[in-house]
Amino acid sequence: MIGLFTADDTADSAGQGDNRRSGPLWRHALFALGVTACGLALGWAASAFRLGPPEYGIPDAAPGSPWALLAVCGAVGLGAAGLLRGVAARIPVYAPGRVAFVLVFMGTRLALGFRPEPGPLAAGAAAAVLAAAAWAGCAAWTHHRAGRPGGGPGRA
Repeated sequence: MIGLFTADDTADSAGQGDNRRSGPLWRHALFALGVTACGLALGWAASAFRLGPPEYGIPDAAPGSPWALLAVCGAVGLGAAGLLRGVAARIPVYAPGRVAFVLVFMGTRLALGFRPEPGPLAAGAAAAVLAAAAWAGCAAWTHHRAGRPGGGPGRA
């Protein structure tokens, strides 16, 4: 878990080595589980207090059982972190751990603060997975453009 937020999360643009996160499947699953657990724990801890003024801030956790919302946020977080880590195993992706952590943390914090109905909760879950897919797609597109002869970022 210590190596989760290292300087090695940046793409290697100088060609000094391969920056993919290769390894066995259990390591990728453990990564996704760890990032999701950290995001859930910190999102739940942050929901103990209000962020911002009462007029427009994020309220603290509403009364009631948080377990259903935590289960949904955990499932969505596992999907987003797994997607990012799966793509990072094949091509260089900038900061997949940090992106997954922020998506899980903010999703948990907002869900516990506002207690949305199933429709808006599903829309937020879809937005989180779509954001992870867009991040991975941007990395794939950049990797493809940089690897093509004669083409590169900024060329038409």
